[in-house]
Amino acid sequence: MPERARVLAFIATVVGGDHVKAIEDYYHVDASMRENCKEPRRGRDVLVAHEAAALARVARVDTHPVATYLIDGDHVAINWTFDFVDAQGGKRRMEEMALQRWQGERIIEERFFYDPASIVPVSD
Repeated sequence: MPERARVLAFIATVVGGDHVKAIEDYYHVDASMRENCKEPRRGRDVLVAHEAAALARVARVDTHPVATYLIDGDHVAINWTFDFVDAQGGKRRMEEMALQRWQGERIIEERFFYDPASIVPVSD
């Protein structure tokens, strides 16, 4: 079961923009991630490589401060909001729910839920 401070430190790392470091520092070596109903990706090295490739396809990702998260034993739920900024400065916003299962102080399993149709352009 993760300590609340550990979960908050993980959230702060992601909000701070270091998504790859968050995986390296907070995920179990045998962790899995699953997008909606797709097959899970397995192994921290695979997760790191996938995240780095996803980030390389955009100019930057702005992660909004997290207002809603829940911790219940080994289970954590986080409501994320991301702005994906392209090379021309255009932004698309995505909101997702992440359900995690922690093993001790590391995430062993994570599943994301979001509606791709709800990813919308936004302006400042």
